[in-house]
Amino acid sequence: MNKTILPDIDDLEEKLREAITSGRPRTHWPWRKILIIVEGIYSMEGSIVKLLDVVRLKKKYGAYLYLDEAHSMGALGRTGRGVTEYWGVDPRDVDIMMGTFTKSFGAFGGYIAGSKRLIDHLRAYSYSTTYACSMSAPVAQQVISSMKIIMGEDGTNTGKLRIMRLATNVRYFRKRLREMGFIVYGDDDSAVVPLLVCVPGKAQAIMEELFERNIACVAGIFPATSITTGRTRICISAAHTREMLDTVLGSISEVGDRLQLKYSL
Repeated sequence: MNKTILPDIDDLEEKLREAITSGRPRTHWPWRKILIIVEGIYSMEGSIVKLLDVVRLKKKYGAYLYLDEAHSMGALGRTGRGVTEYWGVDPRDVDIMMGTFTKSFGAFGGYIAGSKRLIDHLRAYSYSTTYACSMSAPVAQQVISSMKIIMGEDGTNTGKLRIMRLATNVRYFRKRLREMGFIVYGDDDSAVVPLLVCVPGKAQAIMEELFERNIACVAGIFPATSITTGRTRICISAAHTREMLDTVLGSISEVGDRLQLKYSL
């Protein structure tokens, strides 16, 4: 069973209409700006945003679009350019694009992209710009080198091969989990793999059981999720070999039998 949790486009349109017709809560004056905030890949759901539909609504109602690409940049799209490339959306249709350098780039810090007016405003008024330390030279070079590899500007096809390997690993891992009887959330192309556990105590138990087998995962329980949809989240990498994935799958199957987590059998 493959369960996909996606942002409800109809619900989004209803909220946009309500915001436009009702205005501000007390005065009902019209809003000056309406901002739609979405993630490329939702970090606890593993679902990929329906960006084409979101952009359509953004244009229809004159809203602004803020896209967080923390989990999709470097992991989605033919050349790893993220969810915009995955759906064939013009990046210029996204007003604010944000992401992190801690995942696909293997560094730390992050980025935000937008119009020159927006970036100038952030540089002048953002506390992180005013008070935080600048990124160190080695970390900045790490990010630049990673970008060049992903984009193929290093003179090799390493980046392209890694993106293809990641996609293969993700589809294989998700397929095998479903065949074992687990309920897996999200889209088949998402490297974030949430495995439904339901019971909060079992979420903690599977995390500890897998950790004893040298397998790291993250438990998500109430209030981060609803009380009945606790889960453990596994993130797949292009560096994982088929042997590694099979070892992990075997351990998950064993723990799943012990904790009775194979709900779809």
